[in-house]
Amino acid sequence: QVQLLESGGGSVQTGGSLRLSCAASGYTTSRDCMAWFRQAPGAEREGVAAIDRDGTTLYTDSVKGRFTISKDNAKNTLYLQMNMLKPEDTAMYYCAATRGWTPTLRDRLRVGSFGFWGQGTQVTVSS
Repeated sequence: QVQLLESGGGSVQTGGSLRLSCAASGYTTSRDCMAWFRQAPGAEREGVAAIDRDGTTLYTDSVKGRFTISKDNAKNTLYLQMNMLKPEDTAMYYCAATRGWTPTLRDRLRVGSFGFWGQGTQVTVSS
């Protein structure tokens, strides 16, 4: 049974930093593709960053230069380092993993490409 457990969320002020972690069990982070998504109240879930088995990364435009996705395969853990946080980054952040395939680049930030999801961790950025 696959479980993805996020942690590291919290409340910070504008310009602050947080590092989110996603501990995987029943799933090997060295395979396929993993990603971070976020969902603000009243908004659709959106892809933030993705990383594939080779370490190729992809970011949505709004976080480029501020967020970094990475993984530690020895610890079976996915990370999202978030710097220069803005109030518009406030959302529930979710870890996701694909079911046995690697999407093309253009599909790596689509909700429908991922079959495994964590429960989320809240990030709140105040001005």
